[in-house]
Amino acid sequence: MDDKLLKLKEELLATHEAALELQAVADHENRELTPDESQRVEQLFADYDKLTANIERREVMLAHAKRLSDSARKSPPDSSEPHSGLVAGVAASDTDIRKAHIEVQSHGFERDPKRGFKNFGDFAARVMVAGINGGQIDPRLISAAPSTYGSEGVGADGGYAVPPDFRQTIEKLVMGEDSLLARTRQIQTNSNNLSLPTIEDTPWSASGVQAYWEAEAAQMSQSKPALKKINLELNKLTALVGVTDELREDAAALNSLLPTLAGEAITNAVNNSIVSGTGAGTPLGILNAASTVSVAKESGQAADTVVYGNIILMWSRLYAPYRQNAVWLIHQDVEPQLQQMYLPTGSTGVAAYMPPGGLSTGPYATIMGRPVIPIQACETVGDQGDIILWAPDRYLTAVKSGGVSSEMSIHLWFDYNVTAFRFILRVAGQPLLSAAISPRDGTNTLSSQVVLDARA
Repeated sequence: MDDKLLKLKEELLATHEAALELQAVADHENRELTPDESQRVEQLFADYDKLTANIERREVMLAHAKRLSDSARKSPPDSSEPHSGLVAGVAASDTDIRKAHIEVQSHGFERDPKRGFKNFGDFAARVMVAGINGGQIDPRLISAAPSTYGSEGVGADGGYAVPPDFRQTIEKLVMGEDSLLARTRQIQTNSNNLSLPTIEDTPWSASGVQAYWEAEAAQMSQSKPALKKINLELNKLTALVGVTDELREDAAALNSLLPTLAGEAITNAVNNSIVSGTGAGTPLGILNAASTVSVAKESGQAADTVVYGNIILMWSRLYAPYRQNAVWLIHQDVEPQLQQMYLPTGSTGVAAYMPPGGLSTGPYATIMGRPVIPIQACETVGDQGDIILWAPDRYLTAVKSGGVSSEMSIHLWFDYNVTAFRFILRVAGQPLLSAAISPRDGTNTLSSQVVLDARA
C-alpha cells in the first residue's frame, strides 16, 4: 500500500470520528445539534464521500496493477496482499475504518510513547467518547495502548491502558528523592514471586567459608558457603484517583495534577511499608524485622526526648561495613531536639547535629557524617521508630517489570461526572538479614537497621 493511500485512510478515519464525536457530545448532553454543529457535520459528510471516492479509485488502480503483475509472472496471486481496502462498491463500515487505522498505526504509532495522543487530556477525552452509549471507540485505545482492556467485545467496560509516556511521569515521582524505595537494593522481575540465595555468615562465624593456616605440603582444610534463601512475594499496591469532567477538559491541569496525586500516594504507601510494614500483604518493614536492633533509652531519660547518648549507642550497633551508605530517618518532631544537641566537653559543648550549610554542601543535615532525612513514615518523638539508623543497600526490594501500570474508566463514577484513574504497583521488600549479627567478641548484636526504644 502506497503512502498516499495510507494518508487518505487516516484522513477518512479522522473525518468519521469527528462526526461521531459531535453527535456523541450532543447525545450525552441530551440535546440536538446546534446550527453550527449541523453545518460542521454536513461538511464532514461531504469530505467523507470525497475521501471514499479517492480511496476507491486508488484501491482499484492498485488491484489492477497487482493483477497485471501476477499475470506477467504467471503465478497465483499472493493471498497475503489485500485486494480491497476501505471500500468495495459500498460505504466503509466502522469495522473497516478501525482496521484501516490499525494498519496506519502499524507504521509507527506503536513506537510512539504517547500512542498517537497529543497529551493526557486528549487521551482522556477519547476514553470519554468511547464510554458514551453508541460512541466511537478510538482504535488507538485498542491497538496502540499496551495491555488494554478495551476491545469490540468489552469496550463498554470503559477501561483502557494509559500510554507509557504518561505513566513514566508517575514512576519518576515514585522513584524520586523522597522515595525510600529508590534507595534500596532493587531487582526488576517478571514474576510475582522471587527466590534468591543469600549468605549471612560472618567471617568469624564457625560455619560457612573458612580460612586456615596450613603447614607446608599439608592437605588444605575444606569449607563451603552456608546458603539461605530469601522468598519475596510481590504485593499489590493500588491508587484509585477520581478526576472531574471539568478538570479532565483542562488538559494542562490534568497533566500536572494527576501524576502528582498518584505518585505522592504511592510513594507515601511504599515508604510506610518499608518503615513499619508487617510483611503480610505488604513489604516487611524495619520496625517489624527480626534482624532489627533496638537500643534502650538512657538511665533516667525523660519521656519524648532524643539525647546524645542515644545517637552514640545507635551508631555503635550499626554493623561497621554498612555505615558508608547509611542514613538517619527521623520524624520532623525530632528536629528541634537535634538542633539543640551538644556533646559535653567540660564547661562547653560541641554541636552533634550539623544542619545544611548552604549551596556548598548537600541538601540534608548530617549526624556522624550521614544524611538525616525527615520523613512522615517515622513515628512521632518518643515512640519507637521516631529515629532510625538504616543501611538502605541492605534492604532488598523486588518490583514488577514495567513499574506502575495504569488504566482509566468513565463508568465507575459515571453519575458523578468523575473519571476514575487506577494505578497499580507490585512490590515486595525485606531486610537482607534474617537475624541480627553476633559479634566476634562481646554480646551487643549488630544490624543493618537500628532503632531506639520507646521513651514514654
